[in-house]
Amino acid sequence: MGRDGLFVAEGRVVLEKAVRAIPDRLVSLLVAERRLDGLAELTAQLPADTPIYAASQAVMDAIVGFPIHRGVLALGRRPERDPAQLVAGLGERALVVGLSAIANHDNMGGVFRNAAAFGADAVVLDADCCDPLYRKAIRVSVGAALTVPFARLPRGADLVGTLAGAGLEVLALSPRGEVELGDLAPPKRLAALFGAEGPGLAPAVLGRTRTVRIAMAGGFDSLNVATTSGVVLHHLARNRAI
Repeated sequence: MGRDGLFVAEGRVVLEKAVRAIPDRLVSLLVAERRLDGLAELTAQLPADTPIYAASQAVMDAIVGFPIHRGVLALGRRPERDPAQLVAGLGERALVVGLSAIANHDNMGGVFRNAAAFGADAVVLDADCCDPLYRKAIRVSVGAALTVPFARLPRGADLVGTLAGAGLEVLALSPRGEVELGDLAPPKRLAALFGAEGPGLAPAVLGRTRTVRIAMAGGFDSLNVATTSGVVLHHLARNRAI
């Protein structure tokens, strides 16, 4: 995904995360002239050979194609990670997020934000997921898409098999889950799977995993996937076996 293995990140908060986490993968910056002085302390932390271009607001708007009020853009190189190697390299305590067919960039960004907030070690996506490094997804994640390690499976690869093969117990979220989240005692090494809004995870995935549900008031059976991930990851992070 993306052009020539690159991505665009927008805004000061996201840039702060990128400078701390991936300074060597930032190719260049494009900054509105009025923002230069305020960013000086931050840009000083970049490698000395990182180009920083300044332009008037009108020129930036013309380049981007719309009024870009934040006035800060960074161009970065995408990471190349093998999903199996990523999860195999985790320690004896591991919390992984698995995503299937998440097509909405707001939801993708929200899941990554929750993954960062609750200490997930990695995110593994199937081939039907949208791009976590799409500009809006990065922005919604508040830069977490740049800091939480992730990898995408190739088309046809087995998400459950990849996670289970690394010794992770695989839990799948479903409104019809066999175990209520509040009753779940999470193991040391686990992966939590989340599916798309509406259809959720495929029956073939649910049939190979331990399914978990969130208790809700009568007449309501589901939450937004980003909200679900926050509820679930908070419980897993707080109650995982020592």
